[in-house]
Parts: sequence; C-alpha cells; structure tokens
Amino acid sequence: MSTSNQALANWVKDVAELTQADDIYWCNGSPAEEESFNRQLLEDGTYKRLNEETHPNCYLHLSDPRDVARVEHLTFICTNKKNDAGPNNHWMDPQQAHEKMDGLFKGCMKGRTLYVIPYCMGPIDSPISRCGVEITDSPYVVQNMRLMTRMGDEALRRIEREGDFVKGLHSTGELDPDRRFIMHFPEERVIKSYGSGYGGNALLGKKCHALRIASYQAKDEGWLAEHMLILGIKTPTGAQHYVAAAFPSACGKTNLAMLIPPQGYLQDGWEITTVGDDICWMRPGEDGRLWAINPEAGFFGVAPGTAKDTNPNALAMLYQDTIFTNVAQTADEQPWWEGLDDRVPAIDWQGRPYDPANGPAAHPNSRFTVSAKRCPSYSSASEDASGVPISAIIFGGRRASLVPLVNEARNWNHGVLMGATVASETTAAATGKVGVVRRDPMAMKPFCGYHFGDYWGHWVSMQDKADNLPKVFTVNWFRKDDNGGFMWPGFGENMRVLEWIIGRCQGTAEAHETAIGLMPKARDINTEDLDMDADVLEALLAVEVNGWQKENQSVADFLKEYGDRVPQELYQELKRSNQKLL
Repeated sequence: MSTSNQALANWVKDVAELTQADDIYWCNGSPAEEESFNRQLLEDGTYKRLNEETHPNCYLHLSDPRDVARVEHLTFICTNKKNDAGPNNHWMDPQQAHEKMDGLFKGCMKGRTLYVIPYCMGPIDSPISRCGVEITDSPYVVQNMRLMTRMGDEALRRIEREGDFVKGLHSTGELDPDRRFIMHFPEERVIKSYGSGYGGNALLGKKCHALRIASYQAKDEGWLAEHMLILGIKTPTGAQHYVAAAFPSACGKTNLAMLIPPQGYLQDGWEITTVGDDICWMRPGEDGRLWAINPEAGFFGVAPGTAKDTNPNALAMLYQDTIFTNVAQTADEQPWWEGLDDRVPAIDWQGRPYDPANGPAAHPNSRFTVSAKRCPSYSSASEDASGVPISAIIFGGRRASLVPLVNEARNWNHGVLMGATVASETTAAATGKVGVVRRDPMAMKPFCGYHFGDYWGHWVSMQDKADNLPKVFTVNWFRKDDNGGFMWPGFGENMRVLEWIIGRCQGTAEAHETAIGLMPKARDINTEDLDMDADVLEALLAVEVNGWQKENQSVADFLKEYGDRVPQELYQELKRSNQKLL
C-alpha cells in the first residue's frame, strides 16, 4: 500500500532509510488484519491467550519489568524558545533533540518491520477530530492503537483529503532505560519516542498527541484539548446534559465516567452515559457553547482496584476482546489483579509462580485496553460528528480537609483560577509525609505542551470565542473526619452532587454566595435514602476562613512560579476572594 499524500510518502521513505527496516507494512484497520496480528503476537510470545471460555479473544502481554509506566523525567517539550515550554515541562533545544533521537533511530529497525499506522483522533467525519500517523516497529503497539483510535484506511483517506497530520515515530529500541526518550516538537506537530513499549510512551495517539501536541495546536486554533472525562446526564424530564471533568490520578476519574446512580435515581428516571473517561477536545460552536468529542475510541485503564463493587461497568467490559498488560493469572488462565476478588493468583505479572514475598501479583500500573463500545454505559453520542454540548466543567482533587464537597465558580475567570490551582494531598504511602499539597492544574501537569501561564491565558481567552460557556465547579469526594474516615460515601452517591450541578445549569437549584464561590446549603443536596448525619453534610459545605486565607496565600505563591505569563485575571479573582474572607 502507498499514499497519494506526497509528504507522508516521503516521510515513510526517509524513516525506512534511517531505521534500515526490513519491510514496510501499511495498516488498514480491517478485521482480517487484526486476526493476523493476533496470530503473529501469539507465535512470537508477545501475547498469551487467556481462558477462551471466560475471556474470549482476550490476551495477556507481560512487558519488560523496567518498562511499566510513563517516564516524565525523560519526556521533553522541544520548542524553539525554552520559556515557551515553561517551568511545567522538561525542555530540550529542537535541533539537539532531533539529532539525539535520529542517532538512536539509526539502524534500529534492522531485522524488523516498519508499521505505518494512519489514525484519527475522534469520529472520522468530525470537524473537531485531528489525524496522525504513527510509525512503529511494535505489533503490540499496532493492536493497542487499533483499539484506542479510529485507525486504518478511513483515517488515511481523511489525511489525503486534508493534507495535515501529526507525525509520530516510535521504536521499542533495546528497551534500555538509559536509551529512552519521548520528545515532542509542538511547533512542528512531531513526536519521537524511543526505548519503551509502555502505553503512554508508545501509543503516540494518547497522551503525546491527544494532549501534549493537541494542547499546543488548540492554543493556535482556538479550542481546548483537556485531560477530562465526558459524562452524559439525562434528567427524569428528558433534558440531556453533558459534563466534562478533570481529576488528577487516584481521584476516581474512571469511576465517575462510568457512574451507576443510586437505585432511587434510576427509579426516578435519571440516566448516565459515558462518552469518554480520559481526554476531551472542546471547540466553540455557532451557538456559543463548547462542543466536545472524546478523541479516543477505547479505554486504556488501570486494572488494580477495578472490581464489581468499585466500577461494575468497567469490569463488565473486560470479559471479551481485551488486551491485558502486566496483570496476574489464575490457575485456569483468567486475568487477575489486586482488588478484583478473593481468589489467589497462580502466576504473577513477571510470569513467575505467585509468591507474596515478591510483591503484588499484578503490577500496580497494570492495564487493560478495550474498545469504548464494550462499556455498558457507552453513549452513542460518542460518534456524533458535531460532538456534544458541555453544560458544566468540573475540577476535582483529593483533599482531606478544607475544600468543600462542591463549589461553583462566580464566573469564567474564577473557574479558570479554580482549575489552575486544583490540588491533591499526598498520603504517607506515597511520600512519607501526610497532607503535602501538590497542585495539578486542570489535571494537566504532565500533559500540557507549553507554558502553564500561556495555557491559563488561553483558557481566559475562551470568553472571546464563545458567549455561552459552561458553568465551572470544583468537587472533593475525599474529606476526612477526625478519625480519618471519609465523610462522603462517594462512588454512585456522587450522583447527588451531580444533580445539584445540573440544577444550577438549568437554573432550578439554589446556591448562596461565599468567599470562595457559590455553594449549596445542606438542604439543597438530595439525601433521600442516604444514611448521613445532617451535621456531617454541613461540615462538608462549610467555609473555614483561616484555612482559606492560608490556602489563597499558597495559591498566590504557586502562581508566581509561572512569572509574568500568568493572566492578571487570575490574580484579580484571588484578590476578590481574599477581600471576601476579611
């Protein structure tokens, strides 16, 4: 196969010469091709077939033990000017980075096949979607990209029509941690990744394209590329709303994306659907609203902790047509991980007989890759070319104290400030210190492709591009009492907070103004059939003046780290909050 796009054809030719690949294969995305790759991966030992009776067409891949996660310290943004990358990124001079990477790629595919993967991020015919081409020497990457993107001939035809695409070059190399780099050239729309086969480093459509490159592209073109889930909420009256939400890791993002409401809500006629669990691209529409797509076609989820009681919708996806990476196995070759059930695994994630002395049976970052269409709550609106209109944007963190259950921004700029300064508190298990506040703006700290100050300024500028922007909220499911217990039940009960948020969007729910935003009274949250003391809910919605004065000083210190590129609108909103706290 070849292409009528001369730039693409020339690039593939140049890469084949540089890498000295034995063969070139153009992926077409067909079912026959998928079967062929599965056979190849089974034959060369990359895949192991799992129990066909319980998990038909499911495969297990065990990666190199030194290659199991994203490597942020080896991930670079290569802009012409260092300050454009910002203090939130590692920077390397583009010329130096290209020379370093081309030196690694030289001859690296000798004896291997070069696979060309044309892909589309988002529905093929959506004006919000963007295309890319990944060149890789990993059939495992091909199969994951098949599930995570719209990959193959249709994507190639769009690239040939439009002429524009992101170039991604990847090789597993020798899987040597000392020869491993992930380079992004946002001004060139180019990604180069070497030395890793792990998803976030090797599936270049995911974090590399859909966030780091796309966030820069979105700045240039007037839209937003965000690390957000998209949730559909249909009220008993039939009103359909969509919510985008950003959460740092360990804050229940996937659980919220696939939320199952309490029984009472289901009986009343509320419906929840899942458009996406990780990435959201939003563009101003002609009606002044933000319209969003999930640019991905699948889920690349963390397995440990996924269980019937925590996320039954996620678990239900994983019994067919799934790639598992670095999970354990039971004696009858079913996939297993910590938190799944009380069975004892037989084989651990390194292929050894399970021994608790060796640590967890499944790697803590073990993964599943599965088509989004397998999710029981999957929304057919995921394929709408126009996207879905966003009613509300939610930012969440993990705070054991101070931050209330829910809070609404006074205005768009205040919402940008809230998103820019969202934070989580560390745990003893993670850092040795409890309660250290780590800020993760818009949950984009590892993923923003340029200077955070400019990024926040771009968010502020959306007011000039759309006149019916979503309301902005923060939530915190993780407040603790004096005994260290969670005060809010979380999981499906988060529906009660979503109900208030939708009510605010519809103009039917009450709120009162506080120094930190618009908040519900305890009576405004539906607690029917919820076993919760009224004083606990009151505490979850209280504003502690002294604590917030200290918090705002911490916020001011944080913003100063980004210098004079921080938009003054954020400081103005912070000043307004401080004045109200006096």
